Amino acid sequence: MSIKLPQKLMLLGSGELGKEFTIAAQRLGNYVIAVDRYPNAPAMQVADCFEVISMLSGDDLEAIVAKHQPDLIIPEIEAIRTEKLMEFEQRGITVIPTAAATNYTMNRDRIRELAHEELGIRTAKYGYAVSLEELIAVSDEIGFPNVVKPVMSSSGKGQSVVQNKSEVEKAWNYAIANSRGDSQKVIVEEFINFEIEITLLTIKQWNAPTIFCSPIGHRQERGDYQESWQPAEISQAQILKAQEIAIKVTDALGGAGIFGVEFFITKDEVIFSELSPRPHDTGMVTLISQNLNEFELHLRAILNLPIPHIEQLGASASAVILASEKSDSITFVGVADALSEKDVDIRLFGKPSAHPYRRMGVALAKGVNVKEAREKATKAANKIQII
Repeated sequence: MSIKLPQKLMLLGSGELGKEFTIAAQRLGNYVIAVDRYPNAPAMQVADCFEVISMLSGDDLEAIVAKHQPDLIIPEIEAIRTEKLMEFEQRGITVIPTAAATNYTMNRDRIRELAHEELGIRTAKYGYAVSLEELIAVSDEIGFPNVVKPVMSSSGKGQSVVQNKSEVEKAWNYAIANSRGDSQKVIVEEFINFEIEITLLTIKQWNAPTIFCSPIGHRQERGDYQESWQPAEISQAQILKAQEIAIKVTDALGGAGIFGVEFFITKDEVIFSELSPRPHDTGMVTLISQNLNEFELHLRAILNLPIPHIEQLGASASAVILASEKSDSITFVGVADALSEKDVDIRLFGKPSAHPYRRMGVALAKGVNVKEAREKATKAANKIQII
């Protein structure tokens, strides 16, 4: 399969990950149509053109595909009418990684069932609920503490750790309020007492073996990533086990592109957690930590371009820059101060509005070791205020 450049790429979802992907795509001369549900989304600011639609509307998707005739459709978020992607694929348009993979990973229930029930991979014990009464019953069965999440959400939103029965109703309300798309379903998971959570960026290629980035450690709050670092401090045996599981799951999904495969690492086990069939938010650290970042790797994989070597450039970290209040008029201060330290970089995403805990940018840093890199990234992020 040989792909001529440029290609016409339609990006479904135009947040900060889409923005970096668009920049990578345009560096190789490709034409990008950025699509999202609101105007002036980050990727729209750098794309060749954009469309504002509901991606849960099959009719809206049909209209923009007919208008632009893309060569590839590249989903960047979960909330998409995936049945329509299957139709496009049947008509000969390439969906990345595949329409079936996007459909599987749109909901946490499907990917968990694929891993656990079909592939026999160790996951946290889990159950589902579509009402508060069901959630109470399933929580009793799984035991406390447990973790409650919407089956479909963005960047971990709607997730909470439930310590006892008195907290179940609050967790239900929070999960439903943050659910994306049509779903009113939550997943309840066994709480894993892990030593570290990692993301294994897994690059599936059309005509070459699956390859990996060095594992990325990350820390979450409210179900959303706060900082990530590379390399993660895990053993070679744990890395090999995670790679084995990642290959098994991504082979089952098929296609090509980068997959963010998440794991809980305990003293004795490597436990599959979740998977995103696209660049991963924790992988933003690769903007400073690798010779090829995750967006360039995703692009090369889907365009069938060679990836001869992925070089990890030493201890590196990312720390998010969060908004603290709701606003449609945003100014950043402290950027010069944040950039005054050696081996620190900043990305401001250009989101048109802010609300509490919304990710508005990321600080990136390198250090002599992971501890120093994390401290530098966090310090730089804390210097930036959103007015």
